[in-house]
Amino acid sequence: MLNIGDYVRHQITGQIGQVIGYGHQILQGVYLTTLKVRASNSHLIDNQSKFIEDVYSEWVLAEPTESGVVLQA
Repeated sequence: MLNIGDYVRHQITGQIGQVIGYGHQILQGVYLTTLKVRASNSHLIDNQSKFIEDVYSEWVLAEPTESGVVLQA
């Protein structure tokens, strides 16, 4: 389960970001859970963040080296 605050990587685009929330999409009558992610490796324009939302199954937990986050003990 991916949680808010986790760093994730999109399996198709390779985009990396931090989970900021959940959403949903109904496709052909099927309710699908989505993740809302603040992209961390995109170019920022006018100090604005880029947000991405896609179905939950397209995201995987990013490795600490991918997200640029240093884990502290």
